[in-house]
Amino acid sequence: MIENTVKTGDESMGKLFGTDGVRGVANKELTGELAFKLGRAAAYYLTRNKKSKKKPVIIIGKDTRVSGDMLEAALVAGITSVGVDVLKLGVIPTPGVAYLSSILDADGAVMISASHNPVEDNGIKFFTGKGLKLTDQMEDEIEDIIFNEYESIPRPVSTEIGKAEEAAYLVDKYIDYLLTTVDVDFSGLRIVLDCANGAAYRVAPEVLRRLGAQLIVVNDQADGERINLNCGSTHPELISELVRQEKADLGVAHDGDADRIIMVDENGELLNGDKIMAICSQYLLKNNRLKKKTLVTTAYSNMGLHEMIRENGGEIVITDNGDRYVLEEMLKNGYNLGGEQSGHIIFLDYNTTGDGVLTALQTIAIVKKSGQKISELARVMKDWPQRLSSVPVKEKNWQENDRIQERVERAVHRLGDKGRVFVRASGTEPVIRIMLEGKDDALLAELERDLVEVIEEELN
Repeated sequence: MIENTVKTGDESMGKLFGTDGVRGVANKELTGELAFKLGRAAAYYLTRNKKSKKKPVIIIGKDTRVSGDMLEAALVAGITSVGVDVLKLGVIPTPGVAYLSSILDADGAVMISASHNPVEDNGIKFFTGKGLKLTDQMEDEIEDIIFNEYESIPRPVSTEIGKAEEAAYLVDKYIDYLLTTVDVDFSGLRIVLDCANGAAYRVAPEVLRRLGAQLIVVNDQADGERINLNCGSTHPELISELVRQEKADLGVAHDGDADRIIMVDENGELLNGDKIMAICSQYLLKNNRLKKKTLVTTAYSNMGLHEMIRENGGEIVITDNGDRYVLEEMLKNGYNLGGEQSGHIIFLDYNTTGDGVLTALQTIAIVKKSGQKISELARVMKDWPQRLSSVPVKEKNWQENDRIQERVERAVHRLGDKGRVFVRASGTEPVIRIMLEGKDDALLAELERDLVEVIEEELN
């Protein structure tokens, strides 16, 4: 399914890591054997230069997928085999793993999740002891260890082997921390919450209830089989309908590992990551809390967001697609807010990665303080018409196809300076993603049909 595959016993393979860790169909592409190797190599890489006499430790979290236990066991075996202790957090959002890694003096962290992907998929992503996703270079070095240095990784014996400890109690530290990030209660607000049957199933409802919100919670089952199934941030139509039925003030939908968020207003209208960033950045600008008056986002963010930021006296910085690149830019230049249209939003004052629950809290706090409806706050940004398509393909080498290239160039020419065209291969799924943006929606629809048609014909 995905490029991140390994043939057991065959070390002549290609790249393991994609845009967000190692992903694949669990027990087919992402096997226990591969997880064991990743655990050994990553633990060795993250701890080999440790000078402290204290035994190194790595923390592990997971979402609710049924394959999580298998991969966790393999990772634990790999990590402990190089003399590193493990703290097993159990089910916890990805940003919870990042946060706990940063405060526990850990040497690294692992999250087992395929985010918004279906239940048959799973993934493994690593963090440093400071709660930061590994850089491309660091992932390359771990791959090099697996393919070229694996047999030389030390194998301690006796009491030098690492130990594994159940540490689900540490999730409460993350919950308690989230509560400190807002200075207003949510009493009087009626909120619909969709947990995607994933990692947010306990954390998100508990935090919102403790802040006084009245909740209507759906898809909060941790059965391991229904994660992301017609629910969560990829299916916001569910909370949209429920908000209208329940006459709620707003709705919140997470993905499987709760590092992203999609919201809807009191009318059930969708608020994607761009709209949420517009609300939050305007508030921070007005209160002189947006560092360097700059928002960081990717090329896929709507031009309406660009206009809104500049009209409010701020600036916008564009990065490559992917929240890791947003974070790199934020760290490099001292910015504190950034994110993606998909709902990965980073509040660097509070956490080192996209955090869906944290983003919900920050946005709802603005609603409460303003005394306005969230739809009124969202009007600060006026969308340019935008068309997004994900085209399933057997091959992803669209850039090498002359016919596709000709159609893309034609679309760029027809839009001119009144629009944009982006085409890219997904790093996590077998699809080609298309984004068209401009002032003329009819033209965008025509160009979208044309590009989808040629990609389907040429790459399947």
